[in-house]
Amino acid sequence: MSRGNLTRRGARSWRLKFDAGRDPATGRRITKFVTLHGGRKEAQAQASKILASVAGGMAVDPSTETVAQFIERWLADWADSNVGNTTFTRYAALLRKHVAARVGSVPIQKLQAAHLQQVYAAMAHAGLSDRTRLHAHRVVSTMLKHATQWGIVPRNVANMVDAPRVKGRELEILTPAQVQQVLEALRGKPLYLIALLMLASGLRRGEALAVRWQNVDLDAGTLRVTQAFEQTKRGGLRIKEPKTRHGRRAVTLPPSTVAELRAHRKTQQELRLFLGIGGKAELVFDHPDGSPLSPDVVTHQWHTAMKAAGLKATLHSLRHTHASTLIASGLDVLTISRRLGHATPVLVLTTYGHLFKPDDRAAAIMEAALKGGSGK
Repeated sequence: MSRGNLTRRGARSWRLKFDAGRDPATGRRITKFVTLHGGRKEAQAQASKILASVAGGMAVDPSTETVAQFIERWLADWADSNVGNTTFTRYAALLRKHVAARVGSVPIQKLQAAHLQQVYAAMAHAGLSDRTRLHAHRVVSTMLKHATQWGIVPRNVANMVDAPRVKGRELEILTPAQVQQVLEALRGKPLYLIALLMLASGLRRGEALAVRWQNVDLDAGTLRVTQAFEQTKRGGLRIKEPKTRHGRRAVTLPPSTVAELRAHRKTQQELRLFLGIGGKAELVFDHPDGSPLSPDVVTHQWHTAMKAAGLKATLHSLRHTHASTLIASGLDVLTISRRLGHATPVLVLTTYGHLFKPDDRAAAIMEAALKGGSGK
């Protein structure tokens, strides 16, 4: 590895001095300096990457590297190992299709706020939603933050551009009558129990399809969420661990749903015996041979079933409907948040805050408290 010296320049600023080899024209040793930002460990990790790339002949001269080239480097050096397959695919599509396609030839060191504004305006003219443009802006901002930390650019020009504004979109929530219509349309189909479980538990699609019988306690009426299925073109079907500790959770089930699961397990086992497959099924929802269901195929089957029934409802609307039903019942925010597997109750408030009914008892509660009462 190339030799380098890392010295502190400020509270969270460091200078890396390193030997970049010899000038092919003069034969003299080339010494370079790069400013790094962050704590000591972050700076040391960044310095190690730079020195390793120099030693391996993979170093890039920042003065000639284009936006398109840096996008590929960032995707390979950071995104590939720090985000999941679904997120990586989305990042890559946004950066390649919209940013690289429009300003990819601009040297990364000469990228200006006006260039980014040009990208967002072109996306709007192409009919892309404000939410998509905002997502693109956030990805670009993250990428340029790393470019700044790595000493490629002096500042993050994304911070100089106003983020695209997004109008709040109305959540798709089914009425009690629509819930019954959906269940009736699916009754007798494999999708029925999947939809019922998602409605009853608030599980996401990937979580519901990844539930194993070993994590279901029918006697106690609970199931444990420990993993989810993720399906992308880049990584295929794989098991994904929860993003936060709250993603791993125990969820209670209504008695009627427990009864449906009991009947399903009995039918599932009888089919395995009929087909001559030994042992017990591992997954609650599977193919006859025990292989997992494809999340994408399940979603396609859902759309087909809803279209045939003349209903407009997405599979994810079942989760929103579950949350809204609990809110309407007066269940507290923390309990709802834990049940949904959110990292913080703030997500419930930001997503479903408009569904909470105003409570005008505050003045009466304080009046009682001021008079020495309990306030209840």
